[in-house]
Amino acid sequence: MTTDAGMTGLLIDIGAAAILLTAFLIVSSRSLVFYLRLFALQSLVLGGIAFLVVAAYGETHILIAAVLTVAVKAIAIPVVLGRIIERIHVRKEIDFSLNVTASLLLCGGIVIVADSVAHAVPGLGASGAVPRVLSVSIAMMLIGLFIMTARKQALTQIIGLLTMENGLFLSGLSMTYGMPMIVEVGIFFDILVAVLILGVFVYRINRTFETVSVDELRRLRH
Repeated sequence: MTTDAGMTGLLIDIGAAAILLTAFLIVSSRSLVFYLRLFALQSLVLGGIAFLVVAAYGETHILIAAVLTVAVKAIAIPVVLGRIIERIHVRKEIDFSLNVTASLLLCGGIVIVADSVAHAVPGLGASGAVPRVLSVSIAMMLIGLFIMTARKQALTQIIGLLTMENGLFLSGLSMTYGMPMIVEVGIFFDILVAVLILGVFVYRINRTFETVSVDELRRLRH
């Protein structure tokens, strides 16, 4: 039993590290299609972690959230946003508010801060099914926020928002075995509807102004 628990903990740690790696790869890349693939992989691994929590700790109410994570965020959302990218013919980010090197250094600092915050939580070592991933979840939320503020393409900002949500779900797993089932299901459908609406807006903005750059849209106001 101890061996199984130790193996499960190791797999969860590896999954959390892989999720954090996808966030760094998003920050270091310019390709919108690559962003979507990384987000899909990130969500797939997150769903896998949720399945591990269900199997190892008996938290069966997370099962629906795990299935929705894979179905909605690893499959449906990337497909929807991928079709939007094909229609607007914008595949790369040209200008960054902060260059890639500085962005990666800042994200490295975010990870250090997140780890310090996570270890400052009282009783962290004894609470929650996967407490060691709390620092990763905090880092994911902050990196997602950074992507939203530092990138100029509207589609990339959507990816930043979704990354933040993945971090939020991961923090729920690490601290409280997930949120109540009705809340989790509601959040997933809210996210799906929000992405659909934002996708339509991005498509219409591109058709009207021939750009999805936030900077260009700000200039159009003047």
